[in-house]
Order: sequence, then C-alpha cells, then structure tokens
Amino acid sequence: MSDAIKHECGIALVRLKKPLQFYKDKYGSAFYGINKMYLLMEKQHNRGQDGAGFASIKFNISPGTRYISRVRSNKSQPIQDIFAQINERLNGVLEKNQDKLDDVAWQEENLPYVGNLFLGHVRYGTFGKNSIESVHPFLRQSNWKHQNLIVAGNFNMTNSKQLLEELVELGQHPKEFTDTVTVLEKIGHFLEEEVSQLYLEAKEKGFTKKDASPFIEENLDLQNVLKRSSKNWDGGYAMAGLVGHGDAFVLRDPNGIRPTYFFEDDEVVVVASERPVIQTVFNVAIEDVQELERGHALIIKKSGVTSIKKVLEPREKKSCSFERIYFSRGSDASIYQERKNLGKFVFPQILKSIDNDISNSVFSFIPNTAETSFYGMTEAAEDILNEQKTAKILSGGKSLSAQRVTEILSERPRFEKIAIKDAKLRTFIADDSSRDDLVAHVYDVTYGVVKPTDNLVIIDDSIVRGTTLKKSIIKILDRLSPKKIVVVSSAPQIRYPDCYGIDMARIEDFIAFKAALELLKETNQYHIVDTVYKKAIDQREKVDAEIINYVKEIYIPFTTEQVSEKIAQMLKTNDINAEVEVIYQSVDNLHKACPDNLGDWYFTGDYPTHGGHRVVNEAFINFYEGNNKRAY
Repeated sequence: MSDAIKHECGIALVRLKKPLQFYKDKYGSAFYGINKMYLLMEKQHNRGQDGAGFASIKFNISPGTRYISRVRSNKSQPIQDIFAQINERLNGVLEKNQDKLDDVAWQEENLPYVGNLFLGHVRYGTFGKNSIESVHPFLRQSNWKHQNLIVAGNFNMTNSKQLLEELVELGQHPKEFTDTVTVLEKIGHFLEEEVSQLYLEAKEKGFTKKDASPFIEENLDLQNVLKRSSKNWDGGYAMAGLVGHGDAFVLRDPNGIRPTYFFEDDEVVVVASERPVIQTVFNVAIEDVQELERGHALIIKKSGVTSIKKVLEPREKKSCSFERIYFSRGSDASIYQERKNLGKFVFPQILKSIDNDISNSVFSFIPNTAETSFYGMTEAAEDILNEQKTAKILSGGKSLSAQRVTEILSERPRFEKIAIKDAKLRTFIADDSSRDDLVAHVYDVTYGVVKPTDNLVIIDDSIVRGTTLKKSIIKILDRLSPKKIVVVSSAPQIRYPDCYGIDMARIEDFIAFKAALELLKETNQYHIVDTVYKKAIDQREKVDAEIINYVKEIYIPFTTEQVSEKIAQMLKTNDINAEVEVIYQSVDNLHKACPDNLGDWYFTGDYPTHGGHRVVNEAFINFYEGNNKRAY
C-alpha cells in the first residue's frame, strides 16, 4: 500500500498450563512464557507501531506480594522498549540474588513479570491520542483478586457515545471518552455484579469471607459477564482479558470482522491475531491452530480448563478482506495463495490495457507488500504468453524454421525490480515545493530496462488516497520514459470509510470519492451531493437499524471504469509524458480470491453492522460541512 495508513492492532495471550519448574526443566528457563510473548508480539509488529504493552499474572503466591505486572511503551520501537524494561528489571533482581538463579519457586514469588498468564498488545492508534494512557493493556484495579481486570483488544466500536451514556446510567463516571475505557468499564461493572452474587451465595453456604474467594474464583461465569457486557457493542473486535485470580477470555465479534486464532496442547494455551505467528513461535502445524468462531469466547479457567462459549448470536461472516490483501503477514498459507490469486484475477484487465502486447511490457510492483500479488500476475502473464507462443507455432506449421521456433520459445514476460524504497525521508523543510521534491525521491528506480516502446505495469496492494502515486511514484516511473504506465490495484476502489479498525475515517481523503465528485461536476449532476447530505441529516435521529447508506448514490451514475479513468486523469500531472491508466480489482474477483473473508464495506458500502451505516453518513456530513473530524 503506497499510501501509508494505520490499521488494526494485534493481541497475544499465553497461558502456561504446567508449573514453572516444568518449563525450567524442559526448556532451560522459567522465563519461557516471557520469551514466547516477545516472539508473538514481535512477529505481529506489522499490526501496530504506535505502542505496545505487556501484562502478567502470578498464581498462588503469598498475600502482600505483587501478582500483577504491567509495562507499556509509546516510544518509537515500543516492543523492544518494553522487553528491554522487563529484562532490566529481571537482571537487576537476579544480580542481587545470585544464589537464586536456579530457584524457580523463589523467582516466581519475587521476580516481576514471571508468571503463569500473559497478555500482550501492539497498537495502531485509531481513537484517542497516542499517549501512554492510550496504550493497552488497560488495568482496572481492586483489592479483591477476582475483581482485578486487564483488557486489551483489536477493535473499534461505532457506538462509543452510546456505550459511554450507558455507563453513566449505571452510575459510573468514566475518566475519559474512548471506546477502550468504555469497554473496560462495562466488563468491569458486570464482573463486579457477578462476584457480588457469588459472594452472597458463598455466605448462604456458610463460607467465611476468606474462604469465599476460592468459591468465587471457581464458579465465576465469564460467559455471563461477557454476554451482559457486550449486549450493545457495535463494531469489530477481538477482545482479550485477564481476571486477577487467573481466569482469562478472548471474545470475537459476531461477524468475525477482526481475526482471532488459538492453539492448545498440554503445556500452553496461545491466542494471537495471526495464525502463522502461532505456527512459527510454537512450531506447530497449520491444522493445529484454530480460528475462534464469531460471537464466541475462548474461556480459560484458572484450573487450566478451556471451553468455547457462545456469547453473542453469530451473524453473517464478514471477516475483513483487507487482512488478506495487505494487513496480515503474507506467510500464512491461505493468505499467500489468496494474494497470488488477486494478481492473477486482475490480469485480464491488464492484458486489455496493454493490447495483449506482453513482449513489449515490463511488469513490477510497489511497495514490497505487493510482491505476492505480483507473483500471481507473473503466472498469469506466463500462461497467456505460452498460449500465444503455441498459437504462433501451430499457425506457422512446417514452414517455420528451427531458428524461428527457437525465437518463439525463448519469448518470456519481462519481470523487473523497478522501484526500490531507498529510505524514509524526513520532511524537514516547511514550504510545499521543497516537501514535494523530497517526497518525489522516496523511491529509486532501475534504469536501462524499460524502452520507450514499452508499457510499464506496476501492481500495488491498493490505492487509497493516491497522494504517493501522484507526488512520487508516477513521476519517478515516468523518468524511465515508458510509452504507458499502468498502475494496478489488487484491491477494488476504496469508496467508503472503515470504522472497525482501519484508520480510514474521512471520506474526502479517498481518491475514488474525489473522482466521483469530479464526474458529478462534469456531468451537471452535483445536485446529488446536496440530496445525499439532506437525506443523511434527515435520518440522524433514527435508530441505527433504520439508517440507510445514502452515500452510495454518489457513485450510482458512473461505472467502475469511468471512476478509474477519472482517477488516472487526476493522478497525471502536466509534467508526466507517458500515458497513465489505473486498473482496479473487481469486487467479484476479490470474493473469488478471498472466499472466506467477505468483509468489503470499504469497497461496496455494505456495512456488516448498523453502526457502520451511521458512520458513513456522518463521514459524508462532515465532508459536506467542512468539519475535519472523525465520524466515530
């Protein structure tokens, strides 16, 4: 994705099912859980670089001893920073207690972060400021173990304002307005109610106050807590939480928008946002890693017993397709093949654009994350060229000389590494012309491989704003003097804001939306903009279930090809000599390539939750009124 956008966070959870001495004996260290957490988080650093956090819980230690540890960072390399802090704390204690280096029982009691249950988070900020207070995990403290709550998640709620008002109705006074705080407080409130009810039951059974705690811990019903807490949540989420005494949970939204995978054997229970991360860190087969069902929670009791419980009624599966196109690491077996298919399925449009002239075309990719879809494109190009070569040989018959046959057989598509991102240049000069000149040099190009008679085909993951293409990439590619530059997006046109995790909240940022507006002006249909605004305003007081996405009407008068053509015109500046064409993946081919991840609201406007329809209308209202703010 040449236009950088912030997106979905990542979660990691590890529950050790054996005593720490077991891991010391088998793996050589009582820090086994911490080491695995580092790997899980580092291998998900693509999911968040604004902040990182880590929390651990110790089981069965003496009263008066700290049993919860937490560390967070919003520094430039937050994962490395938090584990450097952990390492420094551990080494500091051990240096003073050299005689305890092999005493696992002492380490468990006295070393911070050494524990039985761990929760980690890597963050891309889409709501709230990037202060340390915004970094997960969040902690809700209490003197009672079973009322301590730690929460981290990969989520956005579309109805944060409503959730805040519900907390106020419950008598609370939330300290800030973020969806993370409202979620934490909502779960915390019903956790307290559940604990209070169990305490009354314990008293009726004759338990002392002290003995009531084990009874509460054993009988705490996290399924019920989550059912009551999440009743009105509208959004995409993978929510993970730890209770102070040792229970844990991970809950996935009813549409399965946010990804969640888990693995369990007799030693550990592991949860992560990406499947290959678990495979790599724990060296397990793909079939051993399961996907958490939508609307269900993985519940891990302190005893180590795990269960999958239905919390919310599952709705139509609308897993985020951008996970497959770009956000998740491409090392997942399914994602790798899906990305190749995205390149393969868009190739017929490319072939039409270059007039079937594969021999006089150079194929490449920008940025590096588009490399896998590029491989799919190359396979399609090779297949087509092989068909063309076969046809030439068959049509020539016996009259073809051996030399000509050899020439035909030696023809092959030209795949080159055209653009290299040299460095992340810092824009330190204030005026616009200097800034644009710096941006235009972000990429270096390979000279000498493109001829003036060539088409230059470049595939990208997606085209969001088009800013980098216009100010940098197309200008750089034009230096190679190709006849035509064909920019290919392996994703369809992004037309609508996301509200479930990706930081695409402002509709006026999208190049497809800008192109549609230009087309409305050119065809004397700009009154549609005023009509859509009025319709959006008129339904503001309706409940979410009654809201319609009227923003679709902006695009209805035009075909996808017309919008793509207008985008190409907008991206080509006066100093570009080559012809420029922009090609987008079709929505049908996206679904064909990624059949299990059909979440496509940013392309189609078909939001999986009612709150999404409210968000898209609010985003349009903000655009129309000139309000530079988020729609959720």
